[in-house]
Amino acid sequence: MIAGSAAFNGCPDSDNDGIPDNKDKCPYVAGTADRDGCPAPEVKTEIVREVERAAKAIFFETGKAVLKKESYTQLDIVVGILKDNPELYADIEGHTDNVGSDQLNQKLSDRRAAVVRDYFISKGISADRLTATGFGESRPIATNETAAGRAANRRTVILVRNYQK
Repeated sequence: MIAGSAAFNGCPDSDNDGIPDNKDKCPYVAGTADRDGCPAPEVKTEIVREVERAAKAIFFETGKAVLKKESYTQLDIVVGILKDNPELYADIEGHTDNVGSDQLNQKLSDRRAAVVRDYFISKGISADRLTATGFGESRPIATNETAAGRAANRRTVILVRNYQK
């Protein structure tokens, strides 16, 4: 028998997830309290790919946090996924290239991520299922030395997860 901590009245926490084994439905795999100590199931690969594909087709007016109309179809695909899967949450990231000041790019990326979040909320997705964060030019995925690289760095990323932060 494994001795437990005083915080758990002597009961062990074999997976160190903060839930004592006597209350943990999955005592050997770390989980969360809202799932009785069990981990959340993986988000289906098809869903992740569909959201990634949709996010690549989200466009804004140059230098602004105004969605272009051709983005709505893709945004609505993500809305549909979130409505069909109420256990999912979405983290919306805004990214820019390095043209302009760091401060300007940070503000622009913040506003663009917020605009996508607000769009989802306007379509009925609960705000507590969404986060919006701008990263400015701090996380490039391509070189900023070429037009193609800068275009790749100007992007919106939507990450889906199945647990609340």
